[in-house]
Amino acid sequence: MTGPEKTLTGLDKGLTDELVRTIRAELREELREQTRKQRRKATLYAASGAAALYAGAAVALGLGLVIDLGLPAWAAALIMGAALGGAAVLLRNAARQGSGPGRNAATPTATPTAPPATAPLPNPGAPAPTPPGGLTTPDGAAVPAPPPMPPTAPPATPDGEASPGREA
Repeated sequence: MTGPEKTLTGLDKGLTDELVRTIRAELREELREQTRKQRRKATLYAASGAAALYAGAAVALGLGLVIDLGLPAWAAALIMGAALGGAAVLLRNAARQGSGPGRNAATPTATPTAPPATAPLPNPGAPAPTPPGGLTTPDGAAVPAPPPMPPTAPPATPDGEASPGREA
């Protein structure tokens, strides 16, 4: 390389380095500001959660004292404990259902063991509901409908017998 070309290459390198330093400094400052905002937001959410926890405890204490007017204190405490435990289970189940496909695959899915609360309980004296096929046994038990039949007969061989692999 000759002298003038070498000077231009050095100049380009200096400008490039200065540009990279400036961009890094700007990005660093932007990330600091975003982190500061997120930290403030997280602190406010944590304070809100703590206040809600204490508010819930105060409400539970108030309800327990109201129940205590008619029952012994130990019974009121047991009733409130059961109510709060039931609320915790309902909230956990709602969180599991709402977690969707992003949920950890190792977590077992909940299988219902009882019919939903909105489903009517079967009447032991009433006959079983008729299935879509409409078949029932003489004692009234429902029988599943048979599978649909194909619209045509299976193909036959030239000698008039059923095709190989199929039984007549």
